[in-house]
Amino acid sequence: MRFAAIDIGSNAIRLLISDIVQTEQSTYLAKKNTLIRVPLRLGDDAFLDKKLSDRKTDDLLKTMQAFKNLLDVYKVVDYMACATSALRETTNGPEIIRLIKRKTGLEITIIEGKTEAGMIYATHTEQLLDKRKSYLYIDVGGGSTELSLFTEGILVASNSFNIGTIRMLDNQDSEYTWKELKVWVKSHTSHITNLQAIGTGGNINKLYRLSEEKNGASLSVSKLRALYNYLNGFSLKERIGILGLRQDRADVIIPASEIFLCLARWANFKQIIVPSTGLVDGIIQLLIEKHTNQP
Repeated sequence: MRFAAIDIGSNAIRLLISDIVQTEQSTYLAKKNTLIRVPLRLGDDAFLDKKLSDRKTDDLLKTMQAFKNLLDVYKVVDYMACATSALRETTNGPEIIRLIKRKTGLEITIIEGKTEAGMIYATHTEQLLDKRKSYLYIDVGGGSTELSLFTEGILVASNSFNIGTIRMLDNQDSEYTWKELKVWVKSHTSHITNLQAIGTGGNINKLYRLSEEKNGASLSVSKLRALYNYLNGFSLKERIGILGLRQDRADVIIPASEIFLCLARWANFKQIIVPSTGLVDGIIQLLIEKHTNQP
């Protein structure tokens, strides 16, 4: 079988096509076949104007048409397409969803923040971890940050906050939401000792690669802070020209680092596990469960 996941985010649109293979133990695993990322940055329109411009809408439609063609060529059995905070907050989001359906046949669901957190949780990363410990699962996106807290392998709390990298760059993050985030984190983690974090999203994946940690090793908060200070010492043009960061990564990587460092301070964790998974991986896992009844 071959499944596909589409994540329509605030910074970029992602298509993941995975081959599903059955193991000798009769379980099913997803093997990444193709991953495509298109940096449309819908959040700029969504958070400032509360609607997508004609240009952004046209770019999104063309991207979805290209993705639909790829689904056909790869003979994908099933897919799921989800839109997150950017389309969640646009007044013309439902209209755009209907346009894409009419032009391409693709069904897109606009999901709430807590639903997004649950889909990211579906990657089951926590099954690889020590069940005796507690973990704060953090996904930092362009428009929102999703948090899920595990204690002894059980999901005990989950929430979504309208704080994200594009929102911060556009000065659309509110002081009230930052306070709300701080209170939630402290109230749920202050009693936990030796808390570790699990970080997902394109920015923490890039920060992990820049840290040059050995594959599988955790990223220490102290190294993240040093890396943030190093990156922040360059201008945007220098981060692109000298450090070789993509233009759509060079700006958002700074606010992403700030979010992780704030969370580390409030939750008092010292290490971040970076499994390189995200919403598209969670969607693929949900499709596996749908077709195989594998939990």
